[in-house]
Order: sequence, then structure tokens, then C-alpha cells
Amino acid sequence: MKLFDENPNVITWASEEICIPYISPVDGKKHRYYPDFMVELRNKKGEIETLMIEVKPLKQTKEPSKPASGRITRRYVTEVKTYAVNNAKWEAAEKVCRDRGWCFKILTEKEIF
Repeated sequence: MKLFDENPNVITWASEEICIPYISPVDGKKHRYYPDFMVELRNKKGEIETLMIEVKPLKQTKEPSKPASGRITRRYVTEVKTYAVNNAKWEAAEKVCRDRGWCFKILTEKEIF
């Protein structure tokens, strides 16, 4: 948030301001997703663009690997469910962004730091 405030190219930003419906692959029910940030900024070409940004740990953006032991642990099952739900949210967000001419970005510690 400090980066948004200090960047002269950022026109406006908001946190969790938009609600996106999605279907969870875990329970098959409709849920609501609130992306972390909406940012309106002036890009390098001087054009105004809108970004929808989700901030996640890098680990949650990659498909979990099966444990080396071959055993399906509770932790592995939780990671698989988290990854599946995140993907459903991100697919819904990408569709909203495509329909509105916005850009969807997922930022991890790799991009932020």
C-alpha cells in the first residue's frame, strides 16, 4: 500500500473493493472473492490502465507436489484444496478483467521484494 501511495503514476487504489462470484471446486457452491487491490495507474505509454491485484505467497500459486513418501497427508490435501480454490477465484477474476478491459496480476514475494 505504501508503494501505491508513493508512486506518482498511481492515480487511485483501493483494497478489497470489488466482489467476484465464483464456484468452489471443493464444495461446488457459489462463493464471493474480494481481490486484494484495484489500482488505476498511468503506464509507461502514458495511458491509464486498471489493474486487479492479488497478493499470495509463491507457494500457493504453484500446484502442490505429492509427498516423496507417496503418502497422501492431511497437509497435502489442504494444499491441493487451497490451490484449486485459488485457481477458481483467479479464473473468475481474469474473466471480469477481460470483460472490462482490465489486467489481472498475481503478485508474490518474488515480485514485491
